[in-house]
Amino acid sequence: MTEKLRECFDEMVVYKNLRKSNFFSALSLPSFMRDWLLKMFCDDEGNFDADELNAFIKQYLPRKEDWTAIKNSVIMDRERVKFLAKISIDIDVRTAEISFSLGDFGLTGKETMIDEYVWQNCKDDLLQGQDAWGMIEIAYRPPDDEDFKSGGKIRLVSFKPFCPYKIDLDYYKDSRSEFEISEWLDVLLGAMDYNAAGYAYDEERHIDEEEQKLTMLTRLLPFVEKKLNLIEFAPKGTGKSYVYGGISRFGWLSTGGVMSRAIMFYDLSKRKEGLIAGNDFVVLDEVQKNEFTDVGEMQAALQGYLENGVFRVGNYEGVATAGMVLCGNIQKKLMDANGFANMFGELPKVFHESALIDRFHGFIKGWNIPRMNDDLKMEGWALNSEYFCSIMHELRDDLTYRTIVDELIIVPKGADTRDTEAVKRVATAYLKLLFPYVRTAEDISARDFRVYCLDRAVKMRDVIRYQLGELDVEYRGKGMPLFEIRN
Repeated sequence: MTEKLRECFDEMVVYKNLRKSNFFSALSLPSFMRDWLLKMFCDDEGNFDADELNAFIKQYLPRKEDWTAIKNSVIMDRERVKFLAKISIDIDVRTAEISFSLGDFGLTGKETMIDEYVWQNCKDDLLQGQDAWGMIEIAYRPPDDEDFKSGGKIRLVSFKPFCPYKIDLDYYKDSRSEFEISEWLDVLLGAMDYNAAGYAYDEERHIDEEEQKLTMLTRLLPFVEKKLNLIEFAPKGTGKSYVYGGISRFGWLSTGGVMSRAIMFYDLSKRKEGLIAGNDFVVLDEVQKNEFTDVGEMQAALQGYLENGVFRVGNYEGVATAGMVLCGNIQKKLMDANGFANMFGELPKVFHESALIDRFHGFIKGWNIPRMNDDLKMEGWALNSEYFCSIMHELRDDLTYRTIVDELIIVPKGADTRDTEAVKRVATAYLKLLFPYVRTAEDISARDFRVYCLDRAVKMRDVIRYQLGELDVEYRGKGMPLFEIRN
């Protein structure tokens, strides 16, 4: 399959050696950035010059503790400095001034500016989302410059987007059609840095390799489908943080700490939208350790947003498409084979509200995923994670898949609307991820759609339905609708 992968995806394939190489693991780089570097420095055989690559990293990938030295070079020595960073843009309504922030270094818009000519050159790339990854170049405008009375500021000189190529989604879709479904599962795992050959039958819990692989890939569903809300409980060491925090540059992973309505949705004092507005997905990892301020306000904001993607804070109304994922560790005694143990009591108090839980579309049985070991680390040719995360981001905007799902699924009379929407949304995400080449309902067999899309979506929603009954007697005894597939 390696030859087919390299032939079909050409430059978008890199050699990943995560079992033997400690070079990148020591740098703690996310997968998309590591593969971007590999694409720049590797030859056709997957070899790279470690000294050359290390020199590039030292020059262009500063650590947070390097920021004072950067400011010294820019402000005191009046040098221009270029480095890779995540940048966000703000346009002041009152003054029409444009500023930027570098959140990873604590640089705020009050300290920065963008000249008009720079803005005109870079705005198309900088306006791709709330945050943009790329090579930035900064300099200093001192307070004594002519006609400049507001104090010294760091100014943006240039910006080059992180993604150096244009994504051809049709090419990706057509290339997928060259692979059998079993091969494609392995391709996707490789893009996530996992070695498909490392999966083995779980004799203790009777879980075969395909089910383990599919459960792992289920974590990617919010990457490809807008407003998809999931809950996952898994044992420690199964890679939740790695997948949600390192594969894509378009999401946000929050690991414990305090979470407020201002952080999540909108800060009234700063007049700034929160995490939900600038990301494809927001993951609350180790959700049991999160502290939520103003539980009632958070419940109300979450309930409205998870229903229709609209959030209201004070007089402010915003719209976003980010999905929300709750991740937590689970005790072994609660790892029920069918997911029907009473689990949601483990969630923080803010989620002990059935109307809120009802808005989550599916549950991931993380105990079906093996604990990380060296055999599961990718060693070989695989899809470039940086390319793959861009593909998943683009797939979010493709509405044809939902049209196909609507055409294929027969909804029985009297079906609960939230159950129907949940199943269709999860099935759509599976279709995008596993069968992206499908352009009409005739392009996928009824068997493949049932096994890999519909049945899995129904089972994921069924766990949510059961847990609702544990939280609220009103939901008890209500089974899932019997969805059928139109021939």
